[in-house]
Amino acid sequence: MNSATAPEAMHPRSELETGNQVTDKGRVLAWAAWDWGSAAFNAVMTTFVFTVYLTSNAFGGEDQASAVLGGALAIAGVAIALLAPVTGQRSDTGGRRKLWLGVNTAAVAVLTALCFFVFPRPEFLLLGVSLIALGNVFFEFAGVNYNAMLAQISTPKNIGKVSGFGWGMGYLGGIVALLIVLQLFVQPSFDWFGASTENSLNIRLVAVFSALWFFIFALPVLFAVPELPKPQRGAKLGFLASYGLLVRRIKAIYKTSPHTIYFLLASAIFRDGLAAVFTFGGIIAAGTFGFELKEVIFFAIFGNVVAAVGAMIGGFLDDRIGPKSVIIGSLVGLLVAGTAILVLGNSDYVFFGAAWAGGTTFWVFGLFLSLFVGPAQSSSRAYLARLAPHGESGELFGLYATTGRAVSFLAPALFTLCITVATPLVAAGEAQRWGILGIMVVLLAGLLVILPVKPPGRTEIAVVPES
Repeated sequence: MNSATAPEAMHPRSELETGNQVTDKGRVLAWAAWDWGSAAFNAVMTTFVFTVYLTSNAFGGEDQASAVLGGALAIAGVAIALLAPVTGQRSDTGGRRKLWLGVNTAAVAVLTALCFFVFPRPEFLLLGVSLIALGNVFFEFAGVNYNAMLAQISTPKNIGKVSGFGWGMGYLGGIVALLIVLQLFVQPSFDWFGASTENSLNIRLVAVFSALWFFIFALPVLFAVPELPKPQRGAKLGFLASYGLLVRRIKAIYKTSPHTIYFLLASAIFRDGLAAVFTFGGIIAAGTFGFELKEVIFFAIFGNVVAAVGAMIGGFLDDRIGPKSVIIGSLVGLLVAGTAILVLGNSDYVFFGAAWAGGTTFWVFGLFLSLFVGPAQSSSRAYLARLAPHGESGELFGLYATTGRAVSFLAPALFTLCITVATPLVAAGEAQRWGILGIMVVLLAGLLVILPVKPPGRTEIAVVPES
């Protein structure tokens, strides 16, 4: 629908406002089940298990394999940045949001299952990284349509709580999936054929498990949430012509609702810092604080539980004080907790007569970091959903993915730079800790950039041109 042709042309309404006024709890549970299932791809395949397998000595050495994997993921990131807005736009214009969520989810599941055929030999490295990279591309495309559904299954009064519930389910699903993988495949509790390490069968079966886990838990949303009504639009655009429409719409959004663009830019910065908290958290725990692998896994489990609780609490607050307040509060909390870890380090202290070990510093303030990550992520999604013009959520969340990818180098680059600068200035083994400063700089930049951005309630809904 072109808001400019509506009777309320000067006051277009958001997709959220024109949607449901009563929440169907069954649809919310079905929608959140996708988040629960998707954790198998995020946590198991791309973070803790399969990419670790791909960068092992079996594939030609950690350095070489890591470089190949990094290159493949970089190419995937470019593809996502270029294609996500248009794929979202075309699912909106065709009234096929649920269809493309299903297609892209199925593609991720198939690519994940095919990882079973990545045998532990160097000649299979290219196959493995290609499957993971393509899986990331289709996962992001699915995520665009999934996030756009938020306005379909929530109301203006509970969108924050619903978004927070989805994020919380994702964290909890990751914990359950990881525990199952550890008990059945990685460190099996009993002897069965899937525990065999011959040709890394146990790790390759993890891919099959992850594919089934994601696919099964993705099914409820495809049955429970209705498809978009097909909009009445002009002639169908070709794929390349869609980019011309995208440019015109970005210009229209900036002209009629500039704070929507400002939020996309601000959120891209602080979301990169949020991602870095989890990306480098385990590395810092092991390198700076001397955690063994078992301790890192335990911390990851507890951290995900705390993040889930934080996301749900943040969602509750979102509906009462607004997403901007939740985001700002979360970023301040992250800066305080991160600064404490940076300043205290792994040294032992005595506070009021009580001993305080370096490990305690990371457990306490690391869990505080986890507590604040969830609300910032959840409210960021809910913030944007409130600003999406009627029938345009997919395209807007495509831009959300693109802006995030565009600045995704910031936190890793500053993390590395701070360590490099600190190395000749501090004692051996102390430099990695200063990488935290790079992450804090990104979070602080995101906080400063979002401060002048108007909250959704004070931001006009953009008027966008028809196709």
